[in-house]
This record gives sequence, structure tokens and C-alpha cells, in this order.
Amino acid sequence: MNESPTGADAAVDPETAAAAQAAALVAARFRELHGADPEGVWSAPGRVNLIGEHTDYNAGLCLPIAIPQRTLVAARRRTDRRLTLASLQEPRGYDLGLDDVAAGAPQGWGAYAAGVPWALARRRHDVGGLDLVVDGRVPLGAGLSSSAALECAVAVACSDLFTLGLVEHDTGRAELASACRDAENVVAQAPTGGMDQSAALRCTPAHALLLDCRDGSTQQVPFDLPAHGLVLLVMDTRARHALVDGQYAARRQSCERAAHDLGVRSLREVPADSLDRALPRLDDDVTRRRARHVVTEIQRVRDTVTALRADDFAAVGVLFDESHASMRDDFEISCAELDLAVETARRHGALGSRMTGGGFGGSAIAVVPADRLAVVTEAVTEAFAHADFRAPQCFPVQAAGPARRDG
Repeated sequence: MNESPTGADAAVDPETAAAAQAAALVAARFRELHGADPEGVWSAPGRVNLIGEHTDYNAGLCLPIAIPQRTLVAARRRTDRRLTLASLQEPRGYDLGLDDVAAGAPQGWGAYAAGVPWALARRRHDVGGLDLVVDGRVPLGAGLSSSAALECAVAVACSDLFTLGLVEHDTGRAELASACRDAENVVAQAPTGGMDQSAALRCTPAHALLLDCRDGSTQQVPFDLPAHGLVLLVMDTRARHALVDGQYAARRQSCERAAHDLGVRSLREVPADSLDRALPRLDDDVTRRRARHVVTEIQRVRDTVTALRADDFAAVGVLFDESHASMRDDFEISCAELDLAVETARRHGALGSRMTGGGFGGSAIAVVPADRLAVVTEAVTEAFAHADFRAPQCFPVQAAGPARRDG
């Protein structure tokens, strides 16, 4: 294991020093539990989706960034086909055979980790038993995709430990993202799209990832707000959400029904400029509103990319605002806490703000002038206190790098 940088080295590169320190901590816990060093430590980031919500399973476009908050996994190969899981945050551990992993088994947080070697084996990759110790530093329930961060950290560990060769090139990372999505959909029984896993594995620093969920292609879009005197503020409302409670699945089913009734494979095939002609062909108002959100949101992703490439952050702010209104009114996935965070941030100087993630809780984001960051943060905190909501956790993020080996 690499030691944490100290002295001048840490001062020169604090991010590297922090990563090494985190890796050393989870490695030490591994030694406590197993009496030996792990073979390495791997990590994967959470994500913020800038725009393009609930478009991934509609073969649409989305625009996530990786964030600095990461989940770490210390790992060691076993000589049998067993998998042990422990976590610094969760008291429940797991000890099971790889052959016992299946749809819906195991249950709980271990499903996201255990599903990865299961999914890789289904792709005919030779993956054996593992001892894993997890340190999850992506806030749970905040809509920042802590589940995908866990999956992707395990995935890059498996690739390295079993010499699968999937980390070194984007095609391999795309395959890992697909395997992690299968782990979440089948083993963890969460019907999500593939955006979260692609972000954790394929984002690059100072860029957003334009992901085409129809063909899996990507483009790197410059996203360096500090260079323009701006900050991306995450406002974790601490209104917890769960993607397995049926609401997410219901939205997905509405979209599939709308596509079927319109005679297309997915709502991606409905052009935004023909939406007014398409919607009257749907039988009920709820399905019309769900479809309208998806089609207009896909177009907002395109418009946001154009604005970012032109450094037009005022236009980005407007698109954020329009996106939130669509999610609140047409897709109905916001909540009182998210709406309050968004409205307060705008009122105190944000260029634009929107909820991010699957919805029904979690986080909102805002593009804020750097000199207004403290004002907006304080205003949101005070607004939550006045509304008698749980205190939010607000923090700025920058576009970070993908899953990697840390030690």
C-alpha cells in the first residue's frame, strides 16, 4: 500500500494526499478484519446529473459529472468462490457463495457489491472469490448515486485483480458500466438506467459527460465553473428517497406505455418540434405529461451542451430552471424540500437551480457566482429551519475523475 503524502508533497497536491489517506484508512480496517493487507484499494465517484433526468431509460441524452466524493473498496482475491463484504458505515456484513448470488439475493446494501462479479461472470469473465471492505463517502440517499459508486469501485477492483483488462480503455469501461447496471437492475432489483454507472466510470476532470443512452456513445463537454467565477452548489435536502419503492418503476412504465402508443421504440424518437402533434395521440393526461417531460428534457440537454460550449452560463441557468419546473409539474418527482432549496437559491443569486437524481427527495443543484456561495448556502439553511425541515447539507463540487485504483 502507498503511504499518505506528508509535508511539502501534501501541500502541493492535497487531492492526492486526501485520496491516499482515505485508501490507508480502509486498508487498515481490512487488516483488522482479515489479518493481512488487501491487494489494493479502488474507488469510484458519486455523480451529479447536470441535466437530463429520467432520460436514460428512454434512450435519451443526459449530462452528468463525477464529483469528488468517492466510495472506496479494499479488496483481496480468495482461493474459493466465496464473497465477504464489510463496511465502515454499515454494521451488517455478508459472507456468501458467489453461486448464491441471484435476482433479489442478497438483500440490502450487499446486493450492489455482490451483483458485480455475478454480472461479470454472465459476460464470461473469469471472476473468483473476494474479500471486500467498503468505505462509502458518497452521501447515502442524497440522489448522488452512492449505489453506482459502490458497484463501480468493485468493478474496477475485479478488472484489475482478475486481469480482465477493462479499465484501460473506454470500450472496456463501457462494458463495466453495463455490468454494473445489470447488477443494480437484477440483483438489487432497482430498475434504473445506465447513466449513473457510465458517469462513475467514464467522466473526466473539468468535463461533463454527454451520454447518448441509445448507442452508449459519449462526448466530453468542458465544465470548469471556477474558471468563470462560478460554483456548482449541491444542496442535499436530506429528504431521503429510495428507487425501489415503486415510484421510479411507475414513471418508467408510463414512458414505455407512451412510446408504445405513439408507435416508437422509445420517446427519444419523438422530436421536440413535433411534440404538440404527438401528445394528443395519448389517451390520458398523466401519460401526456410524462412524455412531455422526457421529450423536452432531451432537448434541454442538447441546448445545455450548446450553451456550455459557448460559455453562456446565463442560458444554462434558464435551462436548469425549466428542467426543474418540468420535473415538478409534468414528471411529479420533486418534493417540498427540493422546491424550497431551488427557489431559495434562485432568490439569493443563483443563475439557475434544479433537483438532480431520481427524485422524491435527495439533492438539488445550483450554479452560483463564487462571491454569492456563502449567502446562498446560509439562505437555504435558514429557509429549511424556518420550514421546520431537517437541516440541509450544502457543499460545492467540481467535475472530478472516474473510477480508479487508489492504492
